[in-house]
Amino acid sequence: MPETRLPPLIVLLGPTAVGKTELSLNLCRQFGGEVICADSRQIYRHMDIGTAKPTPEEQQQAPHHLFDIRNPDEPISLAQYQQLAFTTIDDIHRRQCVPFLVGGSALYIRAVVQGLRIPEVPPNPKLRQELENVAATEGWQPLFQRLQELDPVTAATIDRRNARRLIRALEIVITTGKSKSELEGSKPPPYRVLQIGLERPREQLYERIDRRVEQMVAQGLVEETADLLARGYAQNLPAMSSLGYREIGAFLRGELTQEAAIERIQIETHRFVRHQSTWFRKMQGIHWFPMDPESAASIDALVNQFLNH
Repeated sequence: MPETRLPPLIVLLGPTAVGKTELSLNLCRQFGGEVICADSRQIYRHMDIGTAKPTPEEQQQAPHHLFDIRNPDEPISLAQYQQLAFTTIDDIHRRQCVPFLVGGSALYIRAVVQGLRIPEVPPNPKLRQELENVAATEGWQPLFQRLQELDPVTAATIDRRNARRLIRALEIVITTGKSKSELEGSKPPPYRVLQIGLERPREQLYERIDRRVEQMVAQGLVEETADLLARGYAQNLPAMSSLGYREIGAFLRGELTQEAAIERIQIETHRFVRHQSTWFRKMQGIHWFPMDPESAASIDALVNQFLNH
């Protein structure tokens, strides 16, 4: 099928606090759009403030999908997310509306846009526990060294400080005898895709992050974290160890003052957006725009041209 006849998919991506939510709502109003979550933390229920999830009022301005689809102790695999996203996109097309994939999780976006073929290797609980014990006692370095020996191609591209990714890559190669890269590949989905990247000067982004963290605490991040813990969601869950909840958990345990916890969230979020930018820059076909008033008209024109081409 010629690409111009394929149904559209518009992607809005960018680092934390750049302004994706506001722009997505404006574009959805103009072009009959619906928002699909591409954020690996906003998929969880009860985690609203710390993930900067669109508010109920914002979600009423356009249909929102794949938010609040799991409890914090119910992990979702990349393959499961990918399939949910494809199903949601197709449903939106059937309603003659425009899907907007919005978020800051580069791997989620790549899984959809590139149609990544994701190894369907079931978890090996015993092996995973052994590797998690190594990570807990010795850190990520031994895991990375072992991955270099068993699967050097994956080791060359992985985020070596991300213990969960290292453990999964090791789980795949040890369980199957094949490298993660051998089992992977991609098949572009049947959509024509427009990717819009949003950026701000680094110092301006840091200022926005710092204000946002202070606002989160004022809005009840401490209470939200305490409520999650009271519901029985352990601090060592992947969802609960994410930015904000990890530091506020330390405050609630008396390990940090509230001021120190806020400062640590800000510093770690600065670090995180640098990491996001690195991954986004490796992705191809993104139209980058600075988040300023002059760009709004250019983005509108680009989306209009894309949809009416």
